[in-house]
Amino acid sequence: MSSHAPETASLLAALDTQPRVRAFLTRAVESDRTSHAYLFLGAPGSGKLDAAWALAQAIICESHGCGTCEACVRVARRTHPDVHYLAPESVTGYLIGQTRDLIEDVALAPIRAHAKVYIIDRAEQLRADSANALLKTLEEPPRGVTFILLGTSSETILPTIVSRCQCVPFRLVSPADAAAAVARATGAAPERCRMAVAVAGSPQRAVAFLKSAERQEARRVMVRALDALPHADDLDILNAAKELIVAVKAPLAEVKSTQEAVLSQNADYLSRGALKQLEDRQKRELNARERSGIMEVLASARSLLRDVLVVREGIADGITNTDVAEVSSRLAAKTDTPGAVGALDAVARAERAIARNSTPQLTLEVMLFAIRKALLCR
Repeated sequence: MSSHAPETASLLAALDTQPRVRAFLTRAVESDRTSHAYLFLGAPGSGKLDAAWALAQAIICESHGCGTCEACVRVARRTHPDVHYLAPESVTGYLIGQTRDLIEDVALAPIRAHAKVYIIDRAEQLRADSANALLKTLEEPPRGVTFILLGTSSETILPTIVSRCQCVPFRLVSPADAAAAVARATGAAPERCRMAVAVAGSPQRAVAFLKSAERQEARRVMVRALDALPHADDLDILNAAKELIVAVKAPLAEVKSTQEAVLSQNADYLSRGALKQLEDRQKRELNARERSGIMEVLASARSLLRDVLVVREGIADGITNTDVAEVSSRLAAKTDTPGAVGALDAVARAERAIARNSTPQLTLEVMLFAIRKALLCR
């Protein structure tokens, strides 16, 4: 990899903490020898999804992922019509209908770019019927189509899927290394970088979090909601859940506006069926972005409640959210260690519920009631 080349800027940034993966993918991109199907394998927090979006930029961009052109910006904003993100739409995994829609879409020509990319998250949830329908397309996709599948381990994914992909292992990044990468990218103070990693889950997402006033405001809304819980009545909790949903949706306004512009631009030369498919993909993307925002505010709650447990246990230098240390101290004074553990369990249950596509507002309501009960040791 040439150190002076401006290409693959997106990959270099996204894979700061994965040097081996960075070198491997950069060589493939710069030599125009990318595979038709990749399987990114690693634990949550290893940066697989960030790398998938960065690789999509590198494939779609005429300059191999410069990070600044219109195509790169569209991919970064998740609004490029030729880069598709898929996640399971049912509790039990991917629906066969999702796979059929994907196969039909693969056969269509790109809308804006010279290539198309499909990012398939949680590939372990591709059930046998869905996977079998996808196998031939995955093995021999049309020219210019790239699949990027994401999973935790090859052992949890159907062997027929694994055998058709080039596997790329990601190592688990320590919180300290992740925070250091965020600090290098943003110049932010170490304590803010630690907090951002705890909330966002990976270095690349943490960088984006620190650049987003709306996402930081959503965290503040969650912190205020937790701070008020010991004195909140039932109506207060219901209102807090509503406020959280509003805060989570705030960053989506720009995405929705961009999507509407894309539909308008393509209305004159796409068929009615193709426009409907594009509109459906955009709706799914908005839903996925909303659920990602919900998971982020849940991570904010988990991080703060971990601080409460740390305070209860007397670990002086273990706090992550130093900017709201007074909140964790107030909550710690209202509860005991089992109460703090119970509150963390309530967040974990909410995260599992959102992963199963439960209703976000109801999930937040149930969680806040459970946290109040746990903290007050009722």
